[in-house]
Amino acid sequence: MRLAHAMPFGAECRADATRFRLWAPSCEHVALELGRGTPRVLDMHAQEGGWHELVVPGVGAGAAYAFRVDDGRVVPDPASRANPWDVGGPSMVVDPRAFEWDDGTWRGRPWHEAVVYELHVGTFTGEGTFGAAIARLDYLAALGVTAIELMPVADFAGRRNWGYDGVLPFAPDSAYGFPEDLKRLVEAAHERRLMVLLDVVYNHFGPEGNHLGAYAKPFFNDAHKTPWGAAINFDGAHARTVRDFFVHNALYWIDEFHLDGLRLDAVHAIADGSPVHIVEEIARAIADGPGRERHVHLVLENDANSATLLRHPGEGRGLISRAQWNDDAHHAFHVLLTGERDGYYADYAAEPARHLARALAEGFAWQGETSGHRGGARRGEPSRHLPLTAFMPFLQNHDQVGNRATGERLAVLAPPERVRLALAILLLAPSVPLLFMGEEFGARTPFLYFCDFEGELANAVRDGRRREFASFARFADERAREAIPDPGSEETFHASRLDWESLDRSEHATALEHCRNLLALRRSALVPRLARGARGIGSSPAPGVVVVDWTFGDGARLGLRANLGDAPAAVPPAPGEVLHAEGAKPASAMLAGWSAVWTLDAAGKA
Repeated sequence: MRLAHAMPFGAECRADATRFRLWAPSCEHVALELGRGTPRVLDMHAQEGGWHELVVPGVGAGAAYAFRVDDGRVVPDPASRANPWDVGGPSMVVDPRAFEWDDGTWRGRPWHEAVVYELHVGTFTGEGTFGAAIARLDYLAALGVTAIELMPVADFAGRRNWGYDGVLPFAPDSAYGFPEDLKRLVEAAHERRLMVLLDVVYNHFGPEGNHLGAYAKPFFNDAHKTPWGAAINFDGAHARTVRDFFVHNALYWIDEFHLDGLRLDAVHAIADGSPVHIVEEIARAIADGPGRERHVHLVLENDANSATLLRHPGEGRGLISRAQWNDDAHHAFHVLLTGERDGYYADYAAEPARHLARALAEGFAWQGETSGHRGGARRGEPSRHLPLTAFMPFLQNHDQVGNRATGERLAVLAPPERVRLALAILLLAPSVPLLFMGEEFGARTPFLYFCDFEGELANAVRDGRRREFASFARFADERAREAIPDPGSEETFHASRLDWESLDRSEHATALEHCRNLLALRRSALVPRLARGARGIGSSPAPGVVVVDWTFGDGARLGLRANLGDAPAAVPPAPGEVLHAEGAKPASAMLAGWSAVWTLDAAGKA
């Protein structure tokens, strides 16, 4: 099986030639440069709508090429499939049909089976490559996860980056390998029945290596502002071409790399007043394309808690996105486990257990209420009508660990018995859990923010990050802020790598076994019932106490009685037999501090 996604731009390999096409509406003339060193220079043909095209016989895969635009600068292809000489160098022609897939029978997995494991390719292994990640797939399959989610791999400036500074969204960064190396990783994952999701960034470009503004000014819309400057133009003049660029990007990853889905970064930061939001247009394109033949999943990050982007099929217009990362669950967990109340945690500080109970039972904890952290603005939309599998709660992810000043993981911030209990609550809830790499064995290595910029930009990023934490009491002193790791330092990157040798130590081996057992229990007791959905009712009858009762589509009932506080607490009875317990006497009406009991009443099983 050979896969290729046809696009109206970029370099397209043909039988005996390559077609080159660039949208450069701000240029009268564009030239194609072929080769490195002393390249051939060929004038491209201007076409209607700002397009420039040239078909060159005798040019095939492996050829280096770039475009020379009106101001004289030479730029890579914004739709480059590979850019091995980094974002400032030329692109490379790739023939996607040269890779022969051996997973043609793979049709993906239904979403209710998902247990997602987020990883950063560069720090997941010592080598930091697609190829090295393959060697860990058996471990992940044995753990019990069913999907890996790769942090963004789009080509970025330098050799190391989180991925959210990508500027060539079609090109896997060469620090990780070539496109065929990513394809081998996907194929190997499918052999082990693991889905592969990719994080993509459609709300901004990175600060170094983006030249679109020089030759395609309509790619951005000054009417909207974002934290990264002018917004990508999804709703102004010439927006159709810009929208096509990102719709094709989504389809490209799914079609050409046989991916099982995408996670869209920070869609709340996408400015789009169109009648059909770009997220919905992408979702429709996926559903009408690859989604007709196999399971393909679209996941959102959306701080606005917009239930309308998670519309349920029963509402008549079909599902837009499969699920959303559930920040509410994380924030409530974090306050309970650590006692931290800075920043956005302030909105959860008064009643963290109530917020957690509501998030576990209904999806969003904030469903339109006024937020003190947001100056009294209302946040969120009602979500109780949505399937619980539309929400992905988590205890840790790259943001919540890496955006801390020193990148501490939860294992460093909270006692092990608290983390153990919280992990059980996460994995034994009828939503879709997200794990962050190393969390399963209680990794204590930090995950820091890192990048590889140079000169003034590197200094600005370092100083800006340190200023960001000046309002925190811990970093009020300038000397304390100076100790915050420099994102541009190679040591910061190396410190963020997982320490796999730590699995030889008993506390990490014990944590790993605990996670495996929880996932096995989830697989046997919950997953078969989740195919028919679940609904929940949650409450917090006392400080720190979380009470949730879920009813599955087959009539079975799952109960959680948890005490995330230090003092013993009385809890209401739950129906059914004990399914699992953490630090508690199952038959007691009193729960010790930091303990929980799960019950399952399967009487209604169909």
